Amino acid sequence: MSKNLLILGGTTEATALCTHLAGTDLRATLSFAGRVERPRRQPLPQRIGGFGGAVGLADYIKNETITHVIDATHPFAAQMSNNAVTACAQTGTPLIALTRAPWEPMSGDNWIQVADMTSAATKLAMLPGQNIMLAVGRMHLGEFAGLDQHSYLLRLVDPPQTPPPFARFHAEISRGPFTHADDLTLMQRHNITVVVSKNAGGTGAYSKISAARELGAQVIMIDRPEIAPRPEVHSVPAVMDWLNAHPA
Repeated sequence: MSKNLLILGGTTEATALCTHLAGTDLRATLSFAGRVERPRRQPLPQRIGGFGGAVGLADYIKNETITHVIDATHPFAAQMSNNAVTACAQTGTPLIALTRAPWEPMSGDNWIQVADMTSAATKLAMLPGQNIMLAVGRMHLGEFAGLDQHSYLLRLVDPPQTPPPFARFHAEISRGPFTHADDLTLMQRHNITVVVSKNAGGTGAYSKISAARELGAQVIMIDRPEIAPRPEVHSVPAVMDWLNAHPA
């Protein structure tokens, strides 16, 4: 039986894996959750949308004769990752996660580390009026509604379909990876004093953290959610080694 891979994607790591797999004879399908309106085209067959929870994912694995699942989702896509652990356990399908190491504070950083979005909003509520770079994605903007003492710089992949819930904001529509120089200029232009960020890890979104360090801005860093234990690797070659060690 030949390998038939399902890649749960949406990250730069998934893009790198797809680019590599396109040069092999392995069958693979890339799945996007559908939260981005204009996902970047990939050199592999794609599907967009959820599976219907762990049960739906298990059905998809069986119906499409998937032999291996590679979870290359965002570190904060905990529900999808947990569903993958459950569905692969139910179907006996090998699973590997292609992840990135979390960021760690460095000399010169001014971080407040919090457990989740609610805790980040609580920290903002305690601050007098600031210029906030709110880099948490459009799905989470509502969790910061009502904190109108602040002005907000919102960085979004897609234009918001409904007005963000803030009295004063500027939406910057752009797609990473970003550079330190560009983020430094952007943050200076908006006089940013506080950055709210998920601890995404990797290099593609780190520039706002290094720019905050240079500007002396405070960073409210949101810890990653808990995900069920699963094997993890941090590079495309490691994924390929794993595939070679797990025949169909």
